Amino acid sequence: MKKKIFIAAAVIISTAAQAQDSTKNLNEVVVTATKYPIKQSLTGKVLTVITQQQLEQNKGKALSEILTTQAGLIVNGTANTFGTNQDVYVRGASAGKTLILIDGVPAYDVSSISTAYDINLLAVEQIERIEILKGSQSTLYGSDAVAGVINIITKKGGDKKMGATGNFSAGSFNTFKQNVSLNGTVNKTNYNVQFTRLTSKGFSSAYDQTGNKGFDDDGIKENVFRANITQKINDKLGLRFTSQLSKYKADADASGFTDEKDYTITSKNSVAGIGADYSAGKTKLHFNYNYSQTQRIYLDDSAFVGGFSKYSRGEYNGKAHFAELYTNTAVSKKVDLLAGVDYRIQQTDQDYLSISSFGPYATALGDSAKVNQLGAYASVVVKDIDGFNMEAGLRYNNFNKYGDAVTFSFNPSYVIKNMVKIFGNISSGFKAPSLYQVYSEYRNPSTVLKPEKSIHYEAGVQYNKGNTNLRAVYFIRNLTDAIAFYTSPSFVSYYINADKQKDKGFELEATFKLDKVTITANYTNVDGFIETKNGSKDTSFFNLYRRPAQTINLNAGFNVCKNWSMNIGVQTVSKRFEAVYAAAPVEMPAYYIWNIYSSYKVSKNIALFADFKNITNEKYFEVRGYNSRRFNFMAGVSIKL
Repeated sequence: MKKKIFIAAAVIISTAAQAQDSTKNLNEVVVTATKYPIKQSLTGKVLTVITQQQLEQNKGKALSEILTTQAGLIVNGTANTFGTNQDVYVRGASAGKTLILIDGVPAYDVSSISTAYDINLLAVEQIERIEILKGSQSTLYGSDAVAGVINIITKKGGDKKMGATGNFSAGSFNTFKQNVSLNGTVNKTNYNVQFTRLTSKGFSSAYDQTGNKGFDDDGIKENVFRANITQKINDKLGLRFTSQLSKYKADADASGFTDEKDYTITSKNSVAGIGADYSAGKTKLHFNYNYSQTQRIYLDDSAFVGGFSKYSRGEYNGKAHFAELYTNTAVSKKVDLLAGVDYRIQQTDQDYLSISSFGPYATALGDSAKVNQLGAYASVVVKDIDGFNMEAGLRYNNFNKYGDAVTFSFNPSYVIKNMVKIFGNISSGFKAPSLYQVYSEYRNPSTVLKPEKSIHYEAGVQYNKGNTNLRAVYFIRNLTDAIAFYTSPSFVSYYINADKQKDKGFELEATFKLDKVTITANYTNVDGFIETKNGSKDTSFFNLYRRPAQTINLNAGFNVCKNWSMNIGVQTVSKRFEAVYAAAPVEMPAYYIWNIYSSYKVSKNIALFADFKNITNEKYFEVRGYNSRRFNFMAGVSIKL
């Protein structure tokens, strides 16, 4: 297998093609690193940008497919059936320790165990760009930003009074995807309204080991509506309004290797937000308010019994309010100050009922499951003092339910001749216990859970000259008070603060542009173990389940002619381990997949595209017992008016 991986690497590096430029030019302006626009050269933080041009070259793909090719980032479940849970792992951190932002505002599912936002609810066609900021970012963004943040920046209106776009595609598994939008600017009102629909008959979620059990296909129906409106009141004041309605219904199976013909997952999410930006000389004031509501229903009807239960229904509802007020001030050409406060209210109610041969089993979590968070933060940014840059920040978080949390960040960097950036970061992070961990039947009977706390170290160098970008980063993340699921000798189970998690690794990224040719590559190495008490002794063991120790992403792209471009890519993933209940972990074999993407511009307003995935028909498993897609494709047309 290793031989195949290195052969694939050699072939792809020698091929000409088009690719995603993850390191980018040092002069590119980003917003996620400091919460306001700043050049990459002026921040020591490790940030990757996926531009609109790159997203245009990935029409028809899901968000997880684009994210999982980035250095240090794996989205487990990407190649499984549509609607599969998408666990985002950044630098080996577990699910829920990477914060998803939508236009800079935290997005949660407060009804889930990890509180991680379901990225199935986001449509790529509605995204303008993506900024991935790695390392602990809790000082600016609060809870859950332990391994980093992924900021999804959505599309806004165009310059014309009215414009329209449409993307229509179809492919394997009877999959159809349509996206239409209206956008423009009328007087001082900027608007963008989009609707995306995805349907697919899919394939069996569970893997049929014998091949003759007649497992049925598991499909999906999804609708996503989003609207962004910006109103410019005057030269100093602007207002922002956002809304999103997402819903999908997906078929599922009983478990790995086990079919289920009447098990469905329905997920709904609604978001409404308002914001304001006010400028007064060198000072800018920003306000954000967001309300989100999530409902997940898992229904296993009684017509077919594939698993343990004859019937089960679980309903999980979550509500979240987020309000934030912050200001950034240019004290001088060399110094910026940022200060702000945010307030969060999270609430959930949950009901579960199952009926099996042992009788009924029911649990309930009423709407009294609620927590409030108040945070205050500040940072100072020093810019380009003979090439030296520095950011230092501090946050205080107060909870009404668990202990307080204080975090800090210190990010110095030095740029030499605008070509070489040397940087080092020290920052702390925290993750508050979820409402489920605090209020469910598995709540700790004797003590209140504390937030998980981490310290993150990283150092690296980035080289940018002409058409060459190189970046190398080494990181260490130490986490204390890790929340673990504990089972006592009397078989009583509950959540505790007990363990220490220690992770480390390095990332290598490269981009080369030669005339019409672009070649990019990234390599990630991650290792980690948990330290836990076993009686009076401390024991440690590797626990990065489903997270590969090594990943390689290689892309090469070229313009065949004036209107025709192609992209060839390969991803190699090393062996992983899968945890198994009451048994030793199972080793999952390494694998590699090849993809080819091609687009042809028919005219100024019409383009055709085709995406061929896993062209070698590699048989592999991201999750034990569940199918991953073999060879499949999507093809379609894009129209702009």
